[in-house]
Amino acid sequence: MEGGHQAASKTEFTECWNRATASPYIMRLALSAGIGGLLFGYDTGVISGALLYIREDFEEVDKKTWLQETIVSMAVAGAIIGAAFGGWMNDKLGRKKSILTADVLFFAGAIVMAVAPVPWVIIIGRVLVGLGVGMASMTAPLYISEVSPAAIRGALVCINGTWRWMLGVAGVPAAVQFILMLSLPESPRWLYRQGMEEEAREILSKVYRPSEVEDEMGAMQESVKIEKEEESLMGQTLGEKLKGALTNDVVRRALYAGITVQVAQQFVGINTVMYYSPTIVQFAGIASNSTALALSLITSGLNAVGSIMSMIFIDRYGRRKLMLISMIGIILCLIVLSVTFYEAAHHAPAISNQDSLSFGANSTCHAYTNAPNFSSWSCMQCLKAECAFCANSDSEFLPGACLVADKSIRGVCRAKQRVWFSEGCPSKIGILAVVILGLYILAYSPGMGTVPWVLNSEIYPLRFRGIGGGIAAVSNWCANLIVSESFLSMTKTLGSAGTFLLFAGFSTISLMAIYALVPETKGLQFEEVEKLLQKGFRPFSKKQEDQEKCNC
Repeated sequence: MEGGHQAASKTEFTECWNRATASPYIMRLALSAGIGGLLFGYDTGVISGALLYIREDFEEVDKKTWLQETIVSMAVAGAIIGAAFGGWMNDKLGRKKSILTADVLFFAGAIVMAVAPVPWVIIIGRVLVGLGVGMASMTAPLYISEVSPAAIRGALVCINGTWRWMLGVAGVPAAVQFILMLSLPESPRWLYRQGMEEEAREILSKVYRPSEVEDEMGAMQESVKIEKEEESLMGQTLGEKLKGALTNDVVRRALYAGITVQVAQQFVGINTVMYYSPTIVQFAGIASNSTALALSLITSGLNAVGSIMSMIFIDRYGRRKLMLISMIGIILCLIVLSVTFYEAAHHAPAISNQDSLSFGANSTCHAYTNAPNFSSWSCMQCLKAECAFCANSDSEFLPGACLVADKSIRGVCRAKQRVWFSEGCPSKIGILAVVILGLYILAYSPGMGTVPWVLNSEIYPLRFRGIGGGIAAVSNWCANLIVSESFLSMTKTLGSAGTFLLFAGFSTISLMAIYALVPETKGLQFEEVEKLLQKGFRPFSKKQEDQEKCNC
């Protein structure tokens, strides 16, 4: 909200708890709207596991990397459109109706995916789900930030069997949120803008202490008056508003920070880990679909743990510091992960020529039989040739067979009680990659996982919040689309080690950009953030360093 009277330096998770227990209405608002974040998180976790089984049901998906990437990334493409329209819908229809619309789209997409008879129908469902996720991604944080007291705003915004069954059940969170949102009010600030002052006052009385309500109404009245005056100068069309935003020093600086953290959030590679976590586990040498899925669910669970940590620390240590620490942890984990995959590939089991030929000439990998140096081949070279490795029956780490990656041949291999590897090779250190993956998520989630959305819900001047948040959200989804659409292709070209090392490079650049462009907004009211940006953020000045120490 615009006001708030707690000392910013003392805002902590305990204040959030005290406020919520004193007024459960606040927590009901935040939790109901916060399911918007669950929509994306749940869909991400589900598609990562479902993709393993979709590949088994549809052979064309299994054989075409681009089709796997398309199934995953079309939700992101839909989210770009959803986020772009979300800003307009927020201002035109209100926050509540925008969230309800997002829920309907997500639920419809989940049903379409669940009954899909062919891959292209799954893709249509993914687009619908993405539209809902995109709208929710920018509307839910905005709604929560406008209905919660400033002292606990950061913590509250952080709340944010078969593949057919897995994808169909993805509609449950959307249905739950739709029902809950029907009983919740519109954002009081949006109501006030529409001239419904008494309705806005009634909502504020449920959120704020009685002594604070009139001050909040006064602050909101003043800010909305200024906003409307400046909006009249901005123009009515999207082009005029964009021009107004980009020519305004404060908004432009806010966009530098907002877009930087949103793009950085994706270019650390997190959603490739979340979308493809079971596949990455298989890259590490764990062949079983069920085992890979189980291990990937553990890493997904750590994401939830990290989000709780963010709620505890975000108002204590601040947005900027949390992101910088998070980025350092991410870079270290990515480098170690790259080294682990490199060592696993370097010590991959050899190919036995006799064993490979024992399956018959038509079953042996053609690239292997035609290679002049086939005697030096290892499992990794076999997989790079788009063939598969049938492990030795005595031990997975002994020389095995390089065979054609075909469903019928896979059945023959398994019939001999041997393990079929098509994504990664057997490795004694594969489990280490899973451990590092978990540490990577723990480093990511409390900082880069939640803080970019918190920052973007509070860094823009009120009159530009819809369009500013929309631009930043679209940049996030565009970066997400680029990364998720190219990940499997990159692993084929660069290998798993090279791909994660590339992400470490992107993360290092992002760390420097965040340090240079992103100010601290901890405990500041919206008007104070605007004044900070008006002066300009200078991270290397002594005055700025003293201010950050004071905020801590």
